[in-house]
Amino acid sequence: MVEMGLRLALAGVLAAAVVAKLARPRAALDGLAAFGFRAPSAARAGLAALVLVEAGLAVGVAAGSDEAAWLGAALMALFGLALAGAIAGGRAGEPCACFGARSRIGWPAVARNAVLAAGFVAVALLPSDELSTEQWLGLGLIGAFAAVAALAAAVLALAREVGLLRLRVGPTSALEIPSEGPELGSQSDVIRRIPPKPSAELWLAVFTSEGCAVCAALGPAIDSVASHPAVAVGRFDEVADSDVWLELNVPGSPFAVALDADGTVLAKGTFNNLAQLESVLAAGERRRAEAVASG
Repeated sequence: MVEMGLRLALAGVLAAAVVAKLARPRAALDGLAAFGFRAPSAARAGLAALVLVEAGLAVGVAAGSDEAAWLGAALMALFGLALAGAIAGGRAGEPCACFGARSRIGWPAVARNAVLAAGFVAVALLPSDELSTEQWLGLGLIGAFAAVAALAAAVLALAREVGLLRLRVGPTSALEIPSEGPELGSQSDVIRRIPPKPSAELWLAVFTSEGCAVCAALGPAIDSVASHPAVAVGRFDEVADSDVWLELNVPGSPFAVALDADGTVLAKGTFNNLAQLESVLAAGERRRAEAVASG
């Protein structure tokens, strides 16, 4: 039972390393850069190979393979030599992502790999225990739980990466489709129905519907824009102001049209948040400035 307990412990260490890499793939890629994998494609390939090797060895060691144990010892020794080389190259303290984002290159990591290598050697040299059917079923159950944990970590990592990507990309602009709404550059009398504001430089017609949940949620955002001294805002309901909707060919709500002092349509678009509504104003301001410069 000593040999089997050691096998399961070492297989668990390998599985934990795999889960840590899958949970924080970006940190793992940064760690591989310290070992020469600086090109993104090379780092991704190295990470994929490392995860597959560690996962395969974990399964092999848990299943009782002496060959997997010897390979595990060789892998730990290789990792130890790579860490020692990195320390000699002045990269001590840099991330190695061996067991997650907090792992660092240093002599403690070298010692850890030496201990693990010795453990794998011991597993390969100890007499093997014959496993009963129940023990094999237990190993299978442990493997299934490990696979589920790895999958959960991968899903969480993917969700995190998507979230970071959305933060980097930022909110998209309002959807401006030429065939929807009034034609850009055309003139509209709707500006006369927007409450006047002496300091206004842009006029914004916002089209909403009473039964539109998105419109209701955007009420504070529209109020925020209306409070700006340089923007005059008018709201037009789908039912109460159906004539304006028809005149401007409004496709649906929420929709916004930016105009200048002459009622010239400068920008338009469907919006779902404050940033997109502000993008309509920004496009209108840009086109108004271009028109003034060209005139």
